[in-house]
Formats: sequence, C-alpha cells, structure tokens
Amino acid sequence: MKEGGFTLIEMLIVVGVVAILLGVGVPSYRYIANSYRMSGEVNGLLGDLQFARAEAIKEGQAITTCVSRDGATCDTGSTTWQEGWIVFQDVNNDQTVDPGDTVLHVQATFSGTDTFTAASGVSSVTFNREGFATAAAGFAGTTVTLHDAGVNTQWTRCLFISPIALVATEPPSVLALNAPAASCT
Repeated sequence: MKEGGFTLIEMLIVVGVVAILLGVGVPSYRYIANSYRMSGEVNGLLGDLQFARAEAIKEGQAITTCVSRDGATCDTGSTTWQEGWIVFQDVNNDQTVDPGDTVLHVQATFSGTDTFTAASGVSSVTFNREGFATAAAGFAGTTVTLHDAGVNTQWTRCLFISPIALVATEPPSVLALNAPAASCT
C-alpha cells in the first residue's frame, strides 16, 4: 500500500517546471510594466497639450502648458518636464501665471527616475486662439524625449510638437511628420 505524498523526483520536476516558467515570465512582465509606465507618462503630456489646444480654441484665448515643480508657477528655463507641469489660461500671453490666470490642470512630478527633456530649450508651449503652438523665443517645433531610468533605448518615447499644433508620439526609430532629423535620441 502506497502512502500519500511526493517523491523527491516529483518535487524536483515541479521545481524545474516552475523555474522555467519564471525564467520566461519575469522578463516579459518587466517589459510590459516598463512599456505601460513610459506610455502613460508620455501620453500624460500629449493629453494635456491636446487639452490646452482645445481650450484655447474653445475659449478664444491663449492657453499655456509649462514645466512646474510647485503646481502654481512656471519654472522658466527648465526643460525637464518630469518635474511636472501645469496648464493655465494665459490671459496676457506671457507664459507665466499672473493674477487673473486660472490653472486648469496640474501634473505632479514623476515618481520614478525617468527623464523627460525638451529639445531647443522649450519650457512652455502656448496655444493661441486659432490653436497654433508658440513658445517664448519663437517656435519651429520641438521634441520632448522620455528616457527610461536605465537609459534603455527600447523604452524611449518621443513627443513631437509642431507649430501647427501637430502633436505626435513615436519611438526613436520612427520620426513624426515634419520632425527634425535625429530629434529623438
């Protein structure tokens, strides 16, 4: 009569199968988690830029999106969008929050160590009442590049903003329509 239980060989087979499944599943999970995090971060700015443009057209006045650490004022000169940003009604179109300007949305600082940096020194984007994008020192378009904390290029995402308010995201291997060559690295 056989007693209940596992033999050593059965236990080793189960441990081997579990090890193989973990070896295959863990890297896939990491890829998916990083991909979703990066997509969420870049889509956050994309959505807020589209919101700012729609509000500018709807309200018939300038709406600005700018880098902001405190959620109340613009960090003039900062191009590190991972610090957070705000969208506000820019009544006098000066890319700063003045009395009478209403903050419409606040994006908090990223909790991780990903970097989200704009090319061409762009720290704010203003949409005029026609929906066209401008910046403080003129605007020929810019790319905001999101890098994974480990600088793993497979997760890099780029957000291209053109003066005609075309806003598009792409991985570095694909350039958006009218994006400057090698603007996403």
